[in-house]
Amino acid sequence: MDVNFLNLLLTVILAVSFNTEALSPHYYDHTCPNVDQIVTIAVKQAMSNDKTVPAALLRMHFHDCFVRGCDASVLLDSKGKNKAEKDGPPNISLHAFYVIDNAKKALEEQCPGVVSCADIVSLAARDAVALSGGPTWKVPKGRKDGRVSKAIETRQLPAPTFNISQLRQSFGQRGLSMHDLVVLSGGHTLGFAHCSSFQNRIHNFNTQKQVDPTLNPSFAASLKGICPAHNKAKNAGATMDASTTAFDNMYYKMLIQGQSLFSSDQALLTTPSTKKLVAKYASSMEEYERAFVKSMIKMSSISGNGNEVRLNCRRVR
Repeated sequence: MDVNFLNLLLTVILAVSFNTEALSPHYYDHTCPNVDQIVTIAVKQAMSNDKTVPAALLRMHFHDCFVRGCDASVLLDSKGKNKAEKDGPPNISLHAFYVIDNAKKALEEQCPGVVSCADIVSLAARDAVALSGGPTWKVPKGRKDGRVSKAIETRQLPAPTFNISQLRQSFGQRGLSMHDLVVLSGGHTLGFAHCSSFQNRIHNFNTQKQVDPTLNPSFAASLKGICPAHNKAKNAGATMDASTTAFDNMYYKMLIQGQSLFSSDQALLTTPSTKKLVAKYASSMEEYERAFVKSMIKMSSISGNGNEVRLNCRRVR
């Protein structure tokens, strides 16, 4: 094969790893002009019955984009011998898929076969943030839905036990910077974590210490009370910050006070540059909101390999 052609091919591949040029907030202006409002209604309805929905939708979007790009592969059900992403270990606790189903059903009634499930996930994540008191933004649209979903690929998701170099590699492989890492970690302001995600910090931390010494001692004691060493309560855990249903910068404030849950949260304080950003966002909600919008648009533009619009978000056409 011609060397120049190979170089050109590589350039094209690199150019499409982010979908920003292909995506547009105006993508459905003529084909489905009410798409934003229809998704917002579905999210609002779900939130009125279940306060955990916003955290679930935000996490769903991260987990979708970090495996195969933002192609709604996380929504596909397992079928036959194929175990899908949603049944992979890190995704077992994902929920609120019905919100996407409800939005899709309403969209199919108004604009059949037009709006991708991947775009619905991205819009729902934006609504989750905005309806929890956070910023809103114009979501670039035009993603396509993928046909492949494999549970084994959820191993690619960054784990709550990751250190800063592992996080740098995980985000960097997806074209995201250390700045994006700090900003997107702030999404932990919404939600709840099961004991298994942070037990490494409160039991047998290392050969010298039982508990991670970077944890605030009284906070660590309260976590040990909720999550004893041989915890049998399946749903035991803790909220990610003190204002778990409000999108705010409390996560950063608690992180500075030694009250973060994950090792990967604490890792943000282990380099001067990331520590400085944590302090910046702890002191200014305005700065944080502005940065969050930019990083969310960047992350939600990670290109998937999708080429269709599913009629049912749980299965391929």
